Amino acid sequence: MQIQDVYALIDDDRRAVDEVIKHRLYSEVDLINQVGHYIVNSGGKRLRPMLVLLSARAFGYEGAQHHELAAVVEFIHTATLLHDDIVDGSEMRRGQDTANAVWGNEAAVLVGDFLYSRSFEMMVNVGEMRVMEILAEATRTIAEGEVKQLLNVHNAEATESEYLDVICSKTAKLFESAAELGAVISGRKEAAEAMASYGLHLGVAYQLVDDALDYSAASSEQLGKNIGDDLAEGKPTLPLIYALEHGTAEQAAVIREAIENGGKELIESVKEAIESTGAIAYTSRSAKREAEKAMQSLAVLPESPYKDAMISLARFAVERTY
Repeated sequence: MQIQDVYALIDDDRRAVDEVIKHRLYSEVDLINQVGHYIVNSGGKRLRPMLVLLSARAFGYEGAQHHELAAVVEFIHTATLLHDDIVDGSEMRRGQDTANAVWGNEAAVLVGDFLYSRSFEMMVNVGEMRVMEILAEATRTIAEGEVKQLLNVHNAEATESEYLDVICSKTAKLFESAAELGAVISGRKEAAEAMASYGLHLGVAYQLVDDALDYSAASSEQLGKNIGDDLAEGKPTLPLIYALEHGTAEQAAVIREAIENGGKELIESVKEAIESTGAIAYTSRSAKREAEKAMQSLAVLPESPYKDAMISLARFAVERTY
């Protein structure tokens, strides 16, 4: 299956989720409508809500709660993007200006708060305590991951283990929760742990590739954000950590300076060090191992097009160029 085939498989579900999003995004405050629609409709891959849909369908779910929960997951993700862009001072996401660049930090953070609040209203309506536990834990863990990442900014001593801890919390947790929700609402709680494992490893693989693309993508247009943004923000991602450990003393000094001071002045020297040490290849291998673990977790699922689609998502996560 290609990624287009995965989208086509759940096209009816995706349209239903879009209707839920449109309905639940509405507010009597016009600015909330403007900012919310701007970022929700900005062309994201919608992988996290897709995991809710595919997981539920893979277990034969026939209800409608998966639409509501897929929208909840998308709202939580969107809120984290709004807040993340403010913290990072980002000006481009998904190939367009960030909401904070258009409306300012104050509006962006408050609309993010609105989306979090709306998400909790929606999950309460589902009326399943385990659903609320999963999503409440996810939002807390994501917030902790953001703080961990903030503490690591400009820290040239950050280790691979610390980096992985950050991305497990900040990125992979919502993937984990989305996949787990499908099993829970399907009444297959004995399979929930395996689905959570699938989501977690998929999320780690996805973030590893994202961090590699920050130094290897062909263009900012292809990537959807400015190349080198991680370096400019002083984030010690895996390509930098690996090159710092395996490069020459001169290369290590350049990378250390780039992390500690931020900015893009040294980006060409850093990219040369990353290339010569094989840091991108190492990061890619790490991502592929995570994707393999994700696919192995799917053994609990019966054979179906939905299981095939989840396997295809794991492959897409590591083969993509954007």
